[in-house]
Amino acid sequence: MYQNKVELIGYYGSDIVHAQSAWTSTSRDLTEEKLGRVDKLLKMLAKEGHHTPFEKSCVHFLVTVDQASHIHTLKHRIAVAINGESARYKELKEDKFYLPQDWIGIKNSSEDEDWYTTLLKFTELSNKLYHQCLNELTPVLGRKRAKESARFFKTMNSQITLDVMFNWRSFNHFLKLRNNDHAQKEINEISSSMLELTKNIEGNPFKHTIEAFEL
Repeated sequence: MYQNKVELIGYYGSDIVHAQSAWTSTSRDLTEEKLGRVDKLLKMLAKEGHHTPFEKSCVHFLVTVDQASHIHTLKHRIAVAINGESARYKELKEDKFYLPQDWIGIKNSSEDEDWYTTLLKFTELSNKLYHQCLNELTPVLGRKRAKESARFFKTMNSQITLDVMFNWRSFNHFLKLRNNDHAQKEINEISSSMLELTKNIEGNPFKHTIEAFEL
């Protein structure tokens, strides 16, 4: 409860798809000899910056994330397809929100509670005001304006669900930015979960690609 979630809902392609794409300039025919050097080919392509063959595969996720992580998913992206819930077009009736677990036990000096509890109370109040404001603005401003402006009461830790698809070139770019210690904790955890889910696809179709990019 109160955590971000990542689900792998589909994928297309494999190491062989990447290799065949690279071999298009000569011959796409697969032989035992060629299959035996797919790993070396992909390592060479990754190292030398020949990344267009990796655009021929994709991984597809459904993620429920806080607004800060939503922004981190959008910023600096390359060829990432993202659709998400929109509070402009619908009322967010399910009040999903994220609470940072590392806040638990850190005392709020102005209250007899920790900061985790303070944020929980603040978020519950903001959600209550969101629904009340939307209902009372609607007869005056109309439903459309009420929905798009009442969301100002939604906090940065409110969650929305996103449909996110990367080709492998863009996925590598995203992981290099977000799956490291310099990234914010929440987006780091999301990117790490995405990578683990991809590594655990049955049959490990991207094994050599993951190794080639040193992920």
